[in-house]
Amino acid sequence: MITFDKVIKKFDTVTAVNSLSFTAKKGEIVGFIGPNGSGKTTTIKMLTGILSPDSGTININGYNMAADSLNAKMSIGYIADNPDMFLRLKGIEFLSFIADIYHVNQQERIKQIERLAGVFGLTDFLNSQMMSYSHGMRQKMMVIAALIHNPAVWILDEPLTGLDPKSAYQLKRMMVEHANRGNCVFFSTHVLEVAEKLCHKVIIIQKGQSLYDGTLDNLKASHPNKELEKIFLELTCDE
Repeated sequence: MITFDKVIKKFDTVTAVNSLSFTAKKGEIVGFIGPNGSGKTTTIKMLTGILSPDSGTININGYNMAADSLNAKMSIGYIADNPDMFLRLKGIEFLSFIADIYHVNQQERIKQIERLAGVFGLTDFLNSQMMSYSHGMRQKMMVIAALIHNPAVWILDEPLTGLDPKSAYQLKRMMVEHANRGNCVFFSTHVLEVAEKLCHKVIIIQKGQSLYDGTLDNLKASHPNKELEKIFLELTCDE
């Protein structure tokens, strides 16, 4: 459902993503891991069409991001790493705005908003301005907005940051259920334990290049008697 093929992105003289390739298939939860400055957010912004690559191809759910960006973007549910946006809107106004963008009909949006706001405990706050929300509440609102159109491909940039334990549990459960329905979830995280519990495979990058792409079982088998954190530090340690 995601094909990222030999993608390059430069900012002036800095190569943020350097001929990076990977896939995320139906039914997979893929963890995207790397140290700060490794190119994760740049990669995610290209996956979602926010940035354009200098070269290479990106396909989402069968749609080429360059040639058919509208259908590619309609297939995506994207949670950014910063929930501080549209804060003057009430929660319900923000969700209705997002539903309009994705052409979600009135009946479906009401059902989705009621269900997701209930899951994340926001039902009683929908008529309040989002500037009055805590960071965690804003993050939960971004989750609801990303999922309101029931997208096939979830692209999540540090989605658990700021969530309380109950909401984090609910989102992780939803990620598993989404993949089990034949969809895919691609998410970046710094929490290796989360990746270990949730992911079918992980992609580890540094300096915009892939260091590892495969299952955690195979990664640990190739580094016997070592914890995942130690393996990650060894892989990403500058020479």
